[in-house]
Amino acid sequence: MAEFRGEGRGGPDDDSTIGRALRTYGDTWHDPEVFAQYIARLNALAPDPAVPRTSLWYADGDTYLGRLVIRHTLGSRFLREYGGHLGYDVRPSARRRGHATAMLREALPIVRGLGIDRALVTCEPGNIASRRVIEACGGVLEDELHGMLRFWVPTGDA
Repeated sequence: MAEFRGEGRGGPDDDSTIGRALRTYGDTWHDPEVFAQYIARLNALAPDPAVPRTSLWYADGDTYLGRLVIRHTLGSRFLREYGGHLGYDVRPSARRRGHATAMLREALPIVRGLGIDRALVTCEPGNIASRRVIEACGGVLEDELHGMLRFWVPTGDA
């Protein structure tokens, strides 16, 4: 989390999952009780708390590389327009090594198991790395809406 903070995440205007977690839990991750509280909150929160979701961490042994969230439905306007079915982050020191592509590819069969044939995945227009990840997994650009590129990714044989 220190790496995310080092790139400016966690400030008052950062409304991402990581940003909110950094502001709330800061330097207390090492405390098992605090970490348990974080996990409970992570499981309760989503852009729409009524939408079931699965949070997965990507690791190499005990080294955290990134996280991915699967939203089981697009049950809110926010998810349909901004958030999509899948969201992911890779820690800064682990970027540019294919981890995001691997995470997304590994998540697609799980999404398919939820009965979702095509998953909505979004990114900001300037996030070329994320766009390449989405396209490498078969994502097809549908449109740009409210400053977000919206791609549909097939969940079978990606």
